[in-house]
Parts: sequence; C-alpha cells; structure tokens
Amino acid sequence: MDNKFLTFIKPYLLFIDNGNLYRKPFSWLYAIMAIVNLILPLFVFYMAADNRIFSSSAKFIIVFLLVWIIIAFASWVSFQLWWDRKSKITDTSTESDEFVATPVFSHLIQTIGEWLGTWIGIVGFGATLLTTIILGDSGYYFSNLIGFSFIKTGWLFVVLMPIYGFLIIVVSRFLAEQFRALASIANNTRK
Repeated sequence: MDNKFLTFIKPYLLFIDNGNLYRKPFSWLYAIMAIVNLILPLFVFYMAADNRIFSSSAKFIIVFLLVWIIIAFASWVSFQLWWDRKSKITDTSTESDEFVATPVFSHLIQTIGEWLGTWIGIVGFGATLLTTIILGDSGYYFSNLIGFSFIKTGWLFVVLMPIYGFLIIVVSRFLAEQFRALASIANNTRK
C-alpha cells in the first residue's frame, strides 16, 4: 500500500534502520565528552579553591599546582581522544548492515575504557607520585582538599596506577572487540 497516511513514517524508520539514529547522537556525545574534558581542569581548580587549598601550607599549594598541571595534561589528551573517536564512530557500521546498534555501543565501551585507563594511568600515577614524595602521609588530606578521593599515597599505588590504567584499556578493548566480532559475523552471515 502506497497510501501516504500509512507510509508517512518511512523516512523515520529508514533513519532508525540504517543506523543514523545511533551513530549521530553518539558522535554528539563524544563531542560533549571532549568539551567536558577541556573544562575539567577549571572545575578542579574551582573545587580546590572552594575547599581553601590556597589557605593550606606551601607544600600543599605546590603539590596542588603540580597535580593540576598533570590534570590539565590528561584532560588535553582526553579531549583529543574523544575528538578523534567522534569522527570514527560514524564508520562503525554501514547503511546496509542489519546490526547497527551493537558496533556503536561497542565503540562507546572501547572509548570509555581508553579514556578512563589513560586518565587513571596519567593522573593516578602523577598525583600519587607527587603526594607520596612531597606530602607522605598527609596526602590523604590533600586528596580531600582537591575533591579527588581516589588519589592515594604510597609506592605501591605509584606502581599500581599505570597497571590499573593499562588493564582498563585492555579489558574494555577486549569486550568491545567481542561485541564487534559478534555483530560482524551476524552482518556477514546475512549477506
């Protein structure tokens, strides 16, 4: 039936079926995450100032400024990661694929893992190293002052943070590849 009353939603259904409904909003989400990563160092600075970090002793202020530089660097790396992946998510599936949501979601899992692992590897390692060397046992108070309670002190955590970051990247990539392989097999079997 080619009745306009019964077929007026065909463009909408095509938009859902060809995967544009999934790929485009996710690319917007990636752009938002990139921008959030640019704003994050300013937010951390604000939170630390609001918690009166600059009323603390000189060694707390020095450690904060050094950690803030590390956070700003990690945020810049994270911005670039999200911005790069924003353009790649549109290539996760083609319009002829039947399974289009799984590759998009898989790409999101991979990107979140890369971002989180990179962030923990850089900020976790750098902040833990600085607080361990300069602040020692007072590092606990420092992490509360800047609002990052995950920053720990001790040489064990200096070693563990990059390992945690690496493992997060590997596990998220593994899961994402499993989902993509499943979707690829399903799409190729249909052809």
